[in-house]
Amino acid sequence: MAVQIAVDVMGGDLGPRATVRGAAEALQLHSGLTLRLFGPSDILEAELEHLPSRLRRAESRLTLIHSPNVISQAQKPSAALRSARDTSLAMMLEDVAKGESMAGVSAGNTGALMALSRRALGTVAGIPRPAISTAIPTKGGGRCYMLDMGANIESSAQRLVEFAVMGEVAARCVDGLTRPRVALLNMGVEATKGPANVRQADALLRNLGDGVNYVGFIEGDGLFNGEADVVVCDGFVGNIVLKSSEGLARMLIERVQATFGAHWGSRLVGMLAKPALLRLKRQLDPVRYNGASLLGLSGIVVKSHGRADAQGFACAVSRAVQEVSINLPRLLERELGQRTSIPWVACDPRDRGLPTPSRPDEFPS
Repeated sequence: MAVQIAVDVMGGDLGPRATVRGAAEALQLHSGLTLRLFGPSDILEAELEHLPSRLRRAESRLTLIHSPNVISQAQKPSAALRSARDTSLAMMLEDVAKGESMAGVSAGNTGALMALSRRALGTVAGIPRPAISTAIPTKGGGRCYMLDMGANIESSAQRLVEFAVMGEVAARCVDGLTRPRVALLNMGVEATKGPANVRQADALLRNLGDGVNYVGFIEGDGLFNGEADVVVCDGFVGNIVLKSSEGLARMLIERVQATFGAHWGSRLVGMLAKPALLRLKRQLDPVRYNGASLLGLSGIVVKSHGRADAQGFACAVSRAVQEVSINLPRLLERELGQRTSIPWVACDPRDRGLPTPSRPDEFPS
C-alpha cells in the first residue's frame, strides 16, 4: 500500500538529525512509504548529507519542504495559534489537511501540536478534544494502551467513555486484538471508590453492552500485569503515570548495569549474562513503544516522544503507517457517532478507502 506521511523535522530534544535519520530508518521498514519533511531547507539538506550510507538509498523517497520558522518547546499553545503559519509544525499539519499527506508525525511541542491539529483537522463525531494514547509494556511481552496521557487535564464521565471507545477501536483494529479488555484507572476496585466522574463513567460503560469489553476498575499496580489492554484516565493522572514509568524503567536499567560493573566478579557474571541483559533493556526501553496517537482528530497525527532517538522516531512513523492502513479516523467516527448503542464494528478492509470527515474552517471553542 502506498502511504505518504508528513514529518515535522524540527521538533524533538535531539534536534533534526534524530528525526531525519529516523525518517530514513522508517523508509527502510516500509517499501510503499514516502515522506515529506518540513523544516528550513538548509538544515534539511545538511542532515541528508549526514545520513549513513546504508540510509542514503532512501533519499529518492524523501521530499523536502522549506518551512522558515519553528515553534519552540516552550511556546504556549495560544501563542502557537497566533503565530505565522509558516512554521514546520503548522505547514506539516496543513499538508495533512489538504490531503497531500495521509498522516503527520512530530516530536515537537505537545500543546502546540494538539491546538494546531484541532484547528487544521477538526475532530470526529463532535468530540471537543482529542486524547493522547500511548502504549506501556506489560508482563509476558505484551502492551497496554493508556489514554489520556496529557491532552485533557480534567475529563467528565462522558469524555472518559469516549476515550474508552476510541482506545478499544485502536487496540482492536491497529493491533488486531479480538476483544480488548478496557478498564478505568482508579484508587481501588470497589464501586464506591474514586472521584465522581470516574464512578459515573464506570456506570456508563457497564450500560454499553457488548460493544466494549469493559472489565471495571484497575489499580496502578495492575497496569503492568497485563490485566487490561486499554486503560482510561484523565490527562493529569495519565501523564504522571507515563513519566513515572519511564523514569522507573531508566533507573532499573542503570541499576542493573551498575551492579554488574561494580567489581571484577560481577563484571564476569555480567559478560555471561549480557544477552539476557540486552533483551531486558530492549523490553523496558520506552523507545520500543514510541508513537502516541492523537485519537479523536479527523486526520491522523502521531506524537513522538521528545527524547526519542532515530530508532524511536522510526517507531512513531510506523505507528502512523498502521493507522493509515485501516483509516482509523473513519472507524472512530462510525463508533463514536453511534455511542449510545455502540454496535460491534469489524475492521473491514473496505473502510481503508473511505474519506475522513470534513474539517471545520475555524478553531473550535
